[in-house]
Amino acid sequence: MRAELEREYVEYVSGRLPRLHRIAYLLCSDAHQADDIVQAALTSLYLNWKSASRADNLDAYVHRIVVRRYLDERRRRWSSVLLGDAVPEQVARDEHGIEERDAVQAALRQLPKGQRAVLVLRFLGDMSIEETAEVLGCSVGNVKSQSSRGLATLREVLGRVWIAEGESWTSGN
Repeated sequence: MRAELEREYVEYVSGRLPRLHRIAYLLCSDAHQADDIVQAALTSLYLNWKSASRADNLDAYVHRIVVRRYLDERRRRWSSVLLGDAVPEQVARDEHGIEERDAVQAALRQLPKGQRAVLVLRFLGDMSIEETAEVLGCSVGNVKSQSSRGLATLREVLGRVWIAEGESWTSGN
């Protein structure tokens, strides 16, 4: 790759890396797998940078690569294999709302992958309906219906969790 193209690639990736990792993490709920997804996506982007850099919406192009890498990982049979006999403990950050964040992430994991991808991109990735449709390569109507179904399922799941814990949606917790 020419030096100028490589510099453009590095600048682009440097500015987008935290957001790409966040989206990948929200899709898979595993920091290590998110790293792998982003690495695979950025490798693919690097190999096709000359043509990719000419895309009308480069961010949508890259988000589509990330979502496809996530879906590819889910399809692979070995991706569900746990290497080791115990899951390592994860240290929680000292933040307000950890319980709520964990409940939302657990609820997201219960959604079908299409609904999860739409909700992560739309509401956690702050994308418009049109941008989400472009990233996922589907129609605006599909994004709307997946959003509606996904949000309904999230409300149901989260309602059960918070009712079981003696809290309510309006308690402000």
